[in-house]
Amino acid sequence: MSMTLPNPLREIWRRGGTVLNGWLTNPSTWSAELMAHAGFDSLTLDLQHGLLDYSIALPMVQAIDTTATIPFMRVPWNEPGGIMKALDMGAYGIICPMVNTRAEAERFIGACRYAPHGYRSYGPTRMALLHGDDYLANADELVITLAMIETAEALENVDAIISTPGLDGIYIGPSDLGLSLGHFPRVDPTDPALIAAIDRIGASARAHGKIAGMHTGSVAYGRQMVAKGFQFVTVHSDTSLLRTAAAAVTQEFKAAH
Repeated sequence: MSMTLPNPLREIWRRGGTVLNGWLTNPSTWSAELMAHAGFDSLTLDLQHGLLDYSIALPMVQAIDTTATIPFMRVPWNEPGGIMKALDMGAYGIICPMVNTRAEAERFIGACRYAPHGYRSYGPTRMALLHGDDYLANADELVITLAMIETAEALENVDAIISTPGLDGIYIGPSDLGLSLGHFPRVDPTDPALIAAIDRIGASARAHGKIAGMHTGSVAYGRQMVAKGFQFVTVHSDTSLLRTAAAAVTQEFKAAH
């Protein structure tokens, strides 16, 4: 269905609310459709570490678009061609991994914005179908840009990255951030040094009036992030939900015998 303007996620943020984001790693339109009907505000197709490619991403976005859920994509890398392709096929937001410097943030933002604010090539194949000629005029408002802060280098450059014009916010990858800082990679980290790094990133985002996003593996941890001021919080993925629910069923059944 055609998206209403402005982007509904921006309206949530303007009201001071938090966007609940789901995560898709399975190459399945049915999984995407089920998750889209579950009540998430947005769903991110993971083209970096998920089992997806662009050929399956298109029908998955089409399945999501039968609902009011907003489709995002985490692209494989900070590569302009892949970013533009994701936007043309229907992503309303891009999460870009491993953004370590302001120059890399500028490269990312430029690929998401049409001239004069960027260098995105014009050819919105599917988005033009949904929005017609209005897409060009409204693309900058529709497209949300989140740069991933997930290395020690990015942590040191966090203020320079977050203050990049055109960047809507940041998204913390706790596993890679922890690994880069000398910890075992995991979601929902509890190490005080890593928590301090997460708090520093969140504070920088708020100081610059940008959205702070966080990848979590549980409702409880996600709520902790909301309490800290994070306004884009991922809780679980299709894979983790399926794995956890399946294990719970088998354990419950076998425990009774």
